Amino acid sequence: MVIKIGVVGAPNKGKSTFFKAVTLKDVDIANYPFTTIKPNVGVGFVTTKCPCTEFGVKCAPQNSKCIGGTRLIPIELVDVAGLVPQAHEGKGMGNQFLSDISLANVLIHVIDCSGKTDILGEACDNADVGQEIEFLQNEIDMWLYGIISSKWDKYFRQIQQLKRDPLEFLAENFSSFGISEKNIVDALDFLELGTDDVMLLKGDDLKRFIFRLSELSRSSVILANKIDVPASADNLQKIKSLYPERVIIPASCEAELALRNAAEKGLIDYVSGGADFTLKDGAQLTEKQKKGLDFLKENVLKKYQSTGVIFALNKAVFDVLGYIVVYPVENETHFTNKHNQAFPDAILIHRDSTALDLAYKIHTDIGDNFIRAINARTKQVIGKDYILKPDDIIKIVAGK
Repeated sequence: MVIKIGVVGAPNKGKSTFFKAVTLKDVDIANYPFTTIKPNVGVGFVTTKCPCTEFGVKCAPQNSKCIGGTRLIPIELVDVAGLVPQAHEGKGMGNQFLSDISLANVLIHVIDCSGKTDILGEACDNADVGQEIEFLQNEIDMWLYGIISSKWDKYFRQIQQLKRDPLEFLAENFSSFGISEKNIVDALDFLELGTDDVMLLKGDDLKRFIFRLSELSRSSVILANKIDVPASADNLQKIKSLYPERVIIPASCEAELALRNAAEKGLIDYVSGGADFTLKDGAQLTEKQKKGLDFLKENVLKKYQSTGVIFALNKAVFDVLGYIVVYPVENETHFTNKHNQAFPDAILIHRDSTALDLAYKIHTDIGDNFIRAINARTKQVIGKDYILKPDDIIKIVAGK
């Protein structure tokens, strides 16, 4: 499964800048898992420390990239259509927006933390930043409610006519919204109802049930953009106190894009998402460029340890979705594949996955013919039920 992150936000919040800053246009995407890139889809990267530095070997990444010991692993970004009030009723590009987010595993919601633009994206002095957070969730909730509630009676009749298990039937019909059977059970638990009560829901109880499904099935990371604007610091603390359960990342998309552009022009050494940069020897900078870079270093990187842009992607994939990075190899001594390439692949896999799951992710035939695996760090033989750990280096032994 390709991990898809939806980038959402009201107009003029920095969504397009975020998208540009993380797609790393200088990287050739031809060898990465996404062979068809639509206009509103791009490739971003999550980052982790490459094991080549730990073991002192030269790696040869095939499905990812290594820059200075930082492994960049591709994920898919969906630049979702702009969001306006009443999007769930089809206002603006509401139908397209809500269709796009159904494709995403997790959302990154870009907000203007400076409070200088209102919910419509128009300039103002002191907008309620928290309103943006509520606004997005409400639009998604109402969209999902509108679809499911309109079909609820039909579902009930079909379950009775076909003598189907309600949870199984609903899970099948809700799967296109990213809703699982576990989400349904958890939503019922939230309402203190049993699984036998699901088809008895109506009115406000049905609405609460669907809203809870919406919350459980569509996680998000709040990207508090424009953190370099003075008013943003107070607003950041405000929304963190109002929404302590939400993942909120301070960020400057403009800073990340500026640093990426400076690196592309050969002016600085900078790995996307890094905590610092260095000037290239002999780089010819104008006074304006020097002041701009100094400002970013003092007001963004030193204060927040990064621009927050790549950190938000990492947070979404590793913490919210619960993925880890594992390195499959064929030679457990030299950490190479059959072509003698060290650490060729970096695999994103869910933290609950087993060695057998990894085998199937590599290739169906390898999973079908799994015999055993070897932990290349410890050189110990492990079975198919071994639970993978972050940065594991695993050799899979399969029959023919």
